[in-house]
Amino acid sequence: MRSLEQKIMTLDVLVAQVQKWHDKGLVVAMTNGCFDVLHVGHLRYLMAMKEHCDVLVIALNTDRSVSIIKGPTRPINHEKSRAEMLAGLECTDAVILFDEPTATDCLLAVKPDLYVKGGDYDIATIPEGIAVLSYGGKIMKGIWVEGHSSTRIIKMMYETELGD
Repeated sequence: MRSLEQKIMTLDVLVAQVQKWHDKGLVVAMTNGCFDVLHVGHLRYLMAMKEHCDVLVIALNTDRSVSIIKGPTRPINHEKSRAEMLAGLECTDAVILFDEPTATDCLLAVKPDLYVKGGDYDIATIPEGIAVLSYGGKIMKGIWVEGHSSTRIIKMMYETELGD
């Protein structure tokens, strides 16, 4: 079993590791996201995803990219903390940080067999889709756990803090 430090990789290290996993015939799946406030919806999504692969890679938005996507008050948790939390999950085999608006560049470098996007996304319109199909990868829609989202949790925290 890999340690937290071993699971959090640079792109070059991950690309080399994925090649080793592919050489062994292992199916590599990748997902991406902010994972700002880790919750049971994330856990169930990642665990369900792991059922479709041997190796689960998570591409994690940097703090800068989270702020661009979610606004200036985000992220709540620093990228290093978010990466450690994800790496600490038994179902996670590797975590990589990416700073671009989409995970397209990561996907083109890593070339996972399967790319999974959360159940709240329309697979037909995800920006990474064309990249995945260009190298022969497959795309799958992950599960959605109703009532669980970082945005909802954060909104509830602010409402409680403000007395709403």
